[in-house]
Amino acid sequence: MLTKRIIPCLDIKNGRTVKGVNFINLRDAGDPVELAKQYALKGADELVFLDISATLEGRKTMIDMVLKVAEQLNIPFTVGGGISSVEDVDVLLKSGADKVSVNSSAIKRPELVNELASKFGTQCVVVAIDAKQIDGNWIVHLAGGSISTELDLFDWAKEVERRGAGEILFTSMDNDGTKDGFANKALAKLSKSLNIPIIASGGAGTMQHFVEVFKAGKANAALAASVFHFGEIAIKDLKEELRNNNIEVRL
Repeated sequence: MLTKRIIPCLDIKNGRTVKGVNFINLRDAGDPVELAKQYALKGADELVFLDISATLEGRKTMIDMVLKVAEQLNIPFTVGGGISSVEDVDVLLKSGADKVSVNSSAIKRPELVNELASKFGTQCVVVAIDAKQIDGNWIVHLAGGSISTELDLFDWAKEVERRGAGEILFTSMDNDGTKDGFANKALAKLSKSLNIPIIASGGAGTMQHFVEVFKAGKANAALAASVFHFGEIAIKDLKEELRNNNIEVRL
């Protein structure tokens, strides 16, 4: 049985780690380099680094920050934000990233997923999907959740899987930052319809929420930010709790 993964997420804006609620009202959460170092020491399975304003500001991911963070890590490192070409990914991989996360650029030009998978392998390509419920349907959003599309979450996830995505990072905008738990029904439906791993994001508030996302949500990995950044949940304690609930994790 594959072990379930616990993944802290560094949302980066202006060189600092930030965290908001429902993608707005951002507050400072610390220095990304120091946080990365701590997570590598404290048992995180992977680390995700998202330059959340790169797309909105029309620029590339901050390479100097990626280099500094990568130097602190001995665990897989995924980077996203402002990636729109094979060349962008080449630079990030050479700067220490193991995987890349694409979101808005894949929506605007779906062929990008094919190109990245062909060039770097599916294991390198994570497609991030930000979605919220509108009139009972899960609708995909782009540009840091600020622009609604006409794409359905489940249809879009299937399409990027066909195009070569190796993993889906699904963030429920409705649950993001609320600490009320993950969108487990949507996650379970995604899991049933896809053959690639799903990283759940949005809503972690308690250890029980992580138990539920793996059991009810059928997620392969759970990503969280504020509960880790602000010391509300220790990764070591969380993994012991998961193990106590018969969920296989790397201790």
